[in-house]
Amino acid sequence: MFIDTNKVNSIVNIIIYMKEKLSQFILKLMGWKVINIIPEIPKCVIAVAPHTSNCDFIMGKLAYTSIGRTANFLIKKSWFVFPFNYFFNSIGGIPVDRDKNRSITDKLADEFKKRDKFQLAVTPEGTRKRVEKWKKGFYFIALKAKVPIILVALDYGTKTISFLDEFYPTGNVDEDMEIIKSKYAGIQGRHPEKFVSEE
Repeated sequence: MFIDTNKVNSIVNIIIYMKEKLSQFILKLMGWKVINIIPEIPKCVIAVAPHTSNCDFIMGKLAYTSIGRTANFLIKKSWFVFPFNYFFNSIGGIPVDRDKNRSITDKLADEFKKRDKFQLAVTPEGTRKRVEKWKKGFYFIALKAKVPIILVALDYGTKTISFLDEFYPTGNVDEDMEIIKSKYAGIQGRHPEKFVSEE
């Protein structure tokens, strides 16, 4: 059976374009906008904060799709069961199996090596609850994979999704984490009382 790859690519491009325009429309309807957009980097870890509500995932996904980009995200492997696995795969979900044989950091660093393009979105806080110290997994993934960390803020106060900076981890974890967290100073989460941007 002959498959016309040009036709398939055209259909895919149309779908991508429609998703982009729909996301732009929804954001505009909600009064949100994406600002300070930086040039796309094929391989990077995207640190998205604050994470104080389930709405954050939706806003982040809409924002990234609206500028014509696609990011992957981590999700528990237990969620990857029929029929949900098809849905999560389609929107960039990566199943995480926390086995004892190999660290998630190593697995994801390998993914970066295997792929020509891999943009991984992570919430540094690791939970919607208030936490004083952010988890460092996203940092070590970027460090091991030798890719930058793109700092993105969801500000419910100004209704903006902002690209704050492109940060390259140095290996000095404590110092780097202080710098990263300082970039989010003044950013308001959906539930401000749950967000801490200072040690």
